Amino acid sequence: MENKKHTVYIGVGSNIGDRLASIRSARDELKYNKNIALLRVSDIYETQPYGYKDQGLFLNCVFELETDFLPAELLLTLLKIEKTLKRTRLIHWGPRTIDLDILFYDDLIMRTDSLIIPHKELHKRLFVLAPLNDLIPDFIHPVLKISCREMENECRNEDSLSVEFYLKGNF
Repeated sequence: MENKKHTVYIGVGSNIGDRLASIRSARDELKYNKNIALLRVSDIYETQPYGYKDQGLFLNCVFELETDFLPAELLLTLLKIEKTLKRTRLIHWGPRTIDLDILFYDDLIMRTDSLIIPHKELHKRLFVLAPLNDLIPDFIHPVLKISCREMENECRNEDSLSVEFYLKGNF
């Protein structure tokens, strides 16, 4: 029996050390996992910090994956990668070498103590929506019932944080 493949979008961010190298390392960890196929990478954007402001600028992008992992298995894999890349959690929304968040997993709606899909804050975060729109502007958020393009437009009207193009996604 063949395992079902799921399309997943991962938000990626880094603002400590060599930010681009951290994103590349996370990409490579995913690329070489036998249960994951890395399909596409959005452009990379340099963004101001969200929440906790006393920290450096972030690089953000989105990875499009195909996986046979269930959501909880994928989350454990992402947490292992964060640990490998020396992610620490000292300050909520604080500085980090790498941050990997499941944004969408097919059109699944899921809420557990450890995982909420779609990501509960993605519609408020321009640093997620800009790269997500590089990949899936017409995808409809399964809870909000609006497209990624519409979410980005709404967020641009309300968000004062800057999101600047940094590097093409084929890095």
